[in-house]
Amino acid sequence: MSFYTEEAFRLSNKIEEKIAWRHREIEKVAELNQLKVLQAFKNNKISDSHFNPTTGYGYDDQGRDALEAVYADTFKADAALVRPQIISGTHAINIALFGILRPGDELHYITGKPYDTLEEIIGLRGTANGSLKDFGIHYQQTDLKDGRIDIDAVLANMNKNTKVIGIQRSKGYAIRPSFTIEDIRQAVAHIKKHYPDVIVFVDNCYGEFVEEAEPIEAGADLIAGSLIKNPGGGLAKTGGYLAGKQKLIDLCAYRMTSPGIGAEAGASLGALQEMYQGFFLAPHVVSQALKGAVYTSALLEEEGMTTTPAWDDYRTDLIQAVEFHDRYKMIAFCQGVQEFSPINAHFMPYPDYMPGYEDDVIMAAGTFVQGSSIELSADGPLRPPYAAYIQGGLTYEHIKIAITAALQKMKTI
Repeated sequence: MSFYTEEAFRLSNKIEEKIAWRHREIEKVAELNQLKVLQAFKNNKISDSHFNPTTGYGYDDQGRDALEAVYADTFKADAALVRPQIISGTHAINIALFGILRPGDELHYITGKPYDTLEEIIGLRGTANGSLKDFGIHYQQTDLKDGRIDIDAVLANMNKNTKVIGIQRSKGYAIRPSFTIEDIRQAVAHIKKHYPDVIVFVDNCYGEFVEEAEPIEAGADLIAGSLIKNPGGGLAKTGGYLAGKQKLIDLCAYRMTSPGIGAEAGASLGALQEMYQGFFLAPHVVSQALKGAVYTSALLEEEGMTTTPAWDDYRTDLIQAVEFHDRYKMIAFCQGVQEFSPINAHFMPYPDYMPGYEDDVIMAAGTFVQGSSIELSADGPLRPPYAAYIQGGLTYEHIKIAITAALQKMKTI
């Protein structure tokens, strides 16, 4: 193909030889996580009868209940909610925060400013209609220190109204390291030592199955995420999840539906088989995306670009940030990714307004599931340092082809 010039071919082979050891490490983690998921299926005696759909109220939906038990088992939680009615990771986080916070309480984010789409939920931006602020729930954040959680500042900022500590595991649209399970473990240990009753909530988006453990195992009380990211394995068409302590999941279930109903209702329709199968495939699919992210980082670093994380850094999520320092190069690169997507390759993405975001966003996402972040995409807000956030990829081979092609396209600018 035309983008595979002799020079590009030689460079690609050179990169793959350099990163082979990192790929082997990723494969080992995938095997451990695959065993964990397989054991959860076995423990809960999953059979093909669990794929049967329900309609209407969805009472006594055995497949839905068993799937939630599989999630809880895998993530080492007391209970879980896994529903097609949860439309996104942002929606799952919204359910969590409104489920456990009450007027007069304080939410304290210790990982700095959260992802753009949370700002209107909190009430930092927008009209605040229906936001936490609108309900008298207070917010503060402790900024990072040299890209890390500043525990001393966190403890100094705690007060009697602080009920929930928020941790965003992934970098989101920020140039900073994402937080590893060990980072979370240390932060939780310090905070719980002084404030044992505070609830620790972790936004787990993009992080599932990247490491050998999940945030519940590091002391978190509640986590949330999206099924069109890691745990859906590329098969789930919609959905979100929450997992954690039983009493917190109960509160979240009352927010998700209504008090008195909670988790007892919610039809699964025809979504169960793909949700089960996607979760089973998730450790492998995540490993493919991670191998692609390492390749992306190494290839672009070879071209003199700054990437976060670097190709040989330890990873805790799927997101690969790349700084272009030039809006036109960023746009060209994202357009190159779109051009080598399986869906809508003939479309050309341009920066534009997106609901929930402060700046215009360019989004290359030729995905089978609209907005899926476990499929290959490249996007970012058009603001300095003009960083694109590359994530996902169902197969390593596709990522390699698309990123190599996007680099060639960018070089023409």
